[in-house]
Amino acid sequence: MSKDKNPRRVADNEARAKTRMLRTSPQKLNLVAQMIRGKKVEKALTDLTFSKKRIAMDVKKCLQSAIANAENNHNLDVDELVVAEAYVGKNLTMKRGRPRARGRFGKIIKPFAEITITVRQVEEQA
Repeated sequence: MSKDKNPRRVADNEARAKTRMLRTSPQKLNLVAQMIRGKKVEKALTDLTFSKKRIAMDVKKCLQSAIANAENNHNLDVDELVVAEAYVGKNLTMKRGRPRARGRFGKIIKPFAEITITVRQVEEQA
């Protein structure tokens, strides 16, 4: 008597990867996520490789993980993959401070973010 198998959270032609605790603000991370949304996987990897944004390397790592999940876990063809979704969420915020003049306290907020990338296999139109 075992439990039923959990249903897949994504469709049969999709794979997903998520990276948490990225040390940047969600607003800055979303700029990089917008850059790859809807593009073919090879083009998205190239754009991330040559991006000047610091966080682009971490996003590239997450995209490569989604590609590996698609290939190894779901038997999808890598050449037909497209970045279907790339969305950003807030994570924890470290609160730090710095002494200021007249006994006051300057608040320093160090935000963290997370990114979820979904890749989808689409057939080429001839």
